[in-house]
Amino acid sequence: MRMKRPTLAATLATVIFLAGCQKNEEQQAAQAFPPSAVAVYTTAAEALPITNELPGRITATRIAEVRPRVSGIVVERVFEQGTIVKEGDVLYRIDPAPFQVKVDSAEATLKRAQAVLDQAKRTADRQSRLKDAQFTAIQQFDDAIAAVAQAEADVGIAEAGLADAKLNLQYANVTAPIGGRIGRALITEGALVSATDTQNLATIQQLDPIYADFTQSATDLIRLRKALKDGQMMSSDNEAEVQLILDDGTPYALKGKLLFSEAAVDATTGQVTLRGEFPNPNNDLLPGMYVRVQIQQGLEKDAITVPQQAVQRNNAGQSQVYVVNADNKVEFRNVTLGRTVGDRWQVTSGLKAGEKVIVEGFQKVGPGAPVQPSAWDPNAKPQTEQASASAAAGEKPATEVK
Repeated sequence: MRMKRPTLAATLATVIFLAGCQKNEEQQAAQAFPPSAVAVYTTAAEALPITNELPGRITATRIAEVRPRVSGIVVERVFEQGTIVKEGDVLYRIDPAPFQVKVDSAEATLKRAQAVLDQAKRTADRQSRLKDAQFTAIQQFDDAIAAVAQAEADVGIAEAGLADAKLNLQYANVTAPIGGRIGRALITEGALVSATDTQNLATIQQLDPIYADFTQSATDLIRLRKALKDGQMMSSDNEAEVQLILDDGTPYALKGKLLFSEAAVDATTGQVTLRGEFPNPNNDLLPGMYVRVQIQQGLEKDAITVPQQAVQRNNAGQSQVYVVNADNKVEFRNVTLGRTVGDRWQVTSGLKAGEKVIVEGFQKVGPGAPVQPSAWDPNAKPQTEQASASAAAGEKPATEVK
């Protein structure tokens, strides 16, 4: 037993000596490799707009089919196909000769009726004087008064016939019922048209303003309204604005407004139809175009977001970020992502307000490593680009090397 004591003491001395050496090495290493500089983004709770992007189609505000009101032969097409027409512009002319003849006949009928009325009035006036002088029978006076009433009725019928004839003559000029862009002509000169035909002569579409009809899942709409009711989200005070994204991915320059959402759900698709109205002064939007509509349907309070470039994914697809703790050391954090907002990710769990997330420089650090954080500037060039630019500026042309 006495022989083992020196051995134990020597062992302890050796361990203490090695620990001291290791500590000295770590201090030397720390002095040799200072903390890495990283750019961090400090999270903050904010009210985040609830913006949904939904598929839709462009439709005209008003559509009118041009139809004849009288029958006849088309003698002239006045409009240019594909141009803008105003309400009341003449589009087609139907041969007016038959209608002019009817107008002349109705005018003659009216003159005859007026002449008969004048004669009846004179007869009635004469019978009235004879009656007062007791030179005529009461029956003759009554017949004269009835003749005047009948003549007045005939004049009224003749006037109505003349008005009808003039109206048909007016309808020989087929005019635009609304203003807008007129399509192709569906008939040509010489065609016989009828007021009872089902085929229209042309179609006019009003394109400014214009509608965008889009659909949203009834489930999403109900979930959103429930969240608003429960106070999980704040309702936007402003009128709901909508933004169009064209088929090529570019945003439409002018914003629109939400008009309504249908109360019924389509039984076949489970979608609710919504409609937005957009100004279209240059007729850039045409009916039938496919678009995507971005609509703000509320505000989510206390939302956390991080720049997209700060998020990493492991082999299992788990989203992760590097966080700088209070000791300026790196922590690895698993997070759950929500939707994208511009160039940021919404973080639904794993982060809270006031934490520092590494955006640049995480390639050269690991969990537990000390770092020197600085505020991230989204407009600054990455450090790799700065180093490349500095290296390029420091190089000398080959002709100057001696």
